[in-house]
Amino acid sequence: MTFPQSFRKLCQDESGATLTEFAIVAPVLMVLLMGVFDLGHTQYSNALLNGVMQKAGRDLTLQSGSESEDAIDAAVRRQIGNVVPSDATIQLNKLSHFEFEDIGEEEDFTDTNEDGICNNGEPFVDYNGNGQWDANRGVEGIGGARDAVLFTAVVRYDRLFPMAELIGLSQQVEIQASTVLRNQPFDEQAAAIAEEGNCP
Repeated sequence: MTFPQSFRKLCQDESGATLTEFAIVAPVLMVLLMGVFDLGHTQYSNALLNGVMQKAGRDLTLQSGSESEDAIDAAVRRQIGNVVPSDATIQLNKLSHFEFEDIGEEEDFTDTNEDGICNNGEPFVDYNGNGQWDANRGVEGIGGARDAVLFTAVVRYDRLFPMAELIGLSQQVEIQASTVLRNQPFDEQAAAIAEEGNCP
């Protein structure tokens, strides 16, 4: 058999083609499958976190909320911990506000130099009474009767599958859920704090 004949026969030989095609397709398929599973896990964790936070928020606004705050926090951590990796960080934040419209609002200040920053001794209204200007005027904790409470949970953990960096995503997942409720009126609401202060 001459060289041209053997070369022609080699070119027509299709044995092993399936293995070669699989080697090309398999990495893409595996990344796709891991991405689907990762996305599904993240969505499930996010839905669970939202549900847990709604329940915890309702429990916190009851008259017994301040007494059972630690137990409520522990329940949130336990339920979220059941679906995220054991080394996940779960951060819970509670800010109480005098009114709903105060939520997410910064403390008012007089911007005398018009730079958009509270500085150079500019006067500000210290709504939360901590002696410094804050981008959020809420007071840490669940507050008292009739206060509006913003309860937020932030969960961070490494992805279950090591495919994120292959497609340019961060290996760390962060999910967040918040709930806003007003404490039950079991008592008179404390007067709003509105002291004057000066920016640093």
